[in-house]
Amino acid sequence: MLAQFDDPIAAIATAPGRGAVGIVRVSGHGLAPLAQALCGRGLAPREATYLPFLDAAGQAIDHGLAIFFPGPRSFTGEDVLELQAHGGPVVLQLLLARCLEAAAETDPASGRARLPGLRVAQPGEFSRRAFQNGKIDLAQAEAIADLIDASTEAAARSAGRSLGGAFSREVHALREALIHLRMLVEATLDFPEEDIDFLQQADAAGQLDALQAQLAAVQQRARQGALLREGIRIVIAGQPNAGKSSLLNALAGAELAIVSNIPGTTRDVVSQTIQIQGVPLHVIDTAGLRESGDEVERIGIARAWGQIEEADALLFLHDLTRAGRADYRAADAAIRATLAARLPPQVPVLEVWNKADAAPGADVPEGGLHLSARTGDGLDALRQRLLELAGWQAMPEGVYLARARHVEALARVGEHLGLARAHLHAAPPPLDLLAEELRLAQNALNEITGEFGADELLGVIFSRFCIGK
Repeated sequence: MLAQFDDPIAAIATAPGRGAVGIVRVSGHGLAPLAQALCGRGLAPREATYLPFLDAAGQAIDHGLAIFFPGPRSFTGEDVLELQAHGGPVVLQLLLARCLEAAAETDPASGRARLPGLRVAQPGEFSRRAFQNGKIDLAQAEAIADLIDASTEAAARSAGRSLGGAFSREVHALREALIHLRMLVEATLDFPEEDIDFLQQADAAGQLDALQAQLAAVQQRARQGALLREGIRIVIAGQPNAGKSSLLNALAGAELAIVSNIPGTTRDVVSQTIQIQGVPLHVIDTAGLRESGDEVERIGIARAWGQIEEADALLFLHDLTRAGRADYRAADAAIRATLAARLPPQVPVLEVWNKADAAPGADVPEGGLHLSARTGDGLDALRQRLLELAGWQAMPEGVYLARARHVEALARVGEHLGLARAHLHAAPPPLDLLAEELRLAQNALNEITGEFGADELLGVIFSRFCIGK
């Protein structure tokens, strides 16, 4: 939990280490006296002014740009002061320390401390204040962190659209339609003696149908946005020497895993995040699955099964050069049986046949892919199938980034609307139950933008931001 939300706060807002420019940011009410002490002069609102940053003796700590944003026209909605100095860690620490020192000093004009209670900000506290002061909603606040953490260009662009409010606008449109439908139901509950059937006259059933269709479209875009943010875990599994490490290297375009003809070379988990059409895929190479008397290899195989059980999708890799051998087919069948018992039923399994270059013309079972990790033949088809396994669909430029919690909240909205529909079409409709389901659907929507949510949820979300944001 973040404490004392009304305290003035300060922090270094740029990443640790050396850089050309570093920023110290302060937010609170009544920052003008502090700006005067640090800069030796008053600052015009929203104008960058080049000047020295002064220590207690009036000597320059550094020279740089100072910008003063009087509230509420600022990021946090409070007064905000930004000091843009040279990006050395010592310089920035000196500036931050001077901010804290100057805040506690007595202001000659007022005879009081310039900014009592100024403290170092906690992670995400600037963004949380922007949220609490109505500058952004919760989905936009999360998009700030997602934009910083974006691992692909597509994710960064989508996070920018979420930060601009694209996702929030769709959620608000759903909310307004839901509120209108709730009003009709509440009116019918409040005036049961009236002859007018409010619900039938206003086509409540048609409005609910339209709301469910609108929700389905938002859910689809949110799932795509969550995929851009989270990606999926793809585990490569199979017998030793099937070419799992070679396939990982081929997909990653780098020699990440050791490759040799010796069975059991891979004894630990090797992972790499790749991107296909902007979608991050976390590909995991595992030890070959077989019975082994080697203690170290047995540990590697146990870890492989652990990764398999946590996979979002599995690539079951086979060796075409050994596909005709009875012992090889029997071992594959045993692995399939174990997979059926240990793999969750919703996890897709893609059968991939490797070493096509060494076994031209070999038969591949229907539904499987054949490729050569060594030559690269068939990799493009595999990449396309991986996108299909991930659930990715070609989306327009307007896709926005979303999080798993957003997808879950929208799913709850869908469940409540489904129950509401069942109540609406009952004879006679239980209006109190219908009204309750619509209320719960609206609460789930409100959780996305933060119009309704527990303080514990806010604490978890903002604590994962970087300091200075």
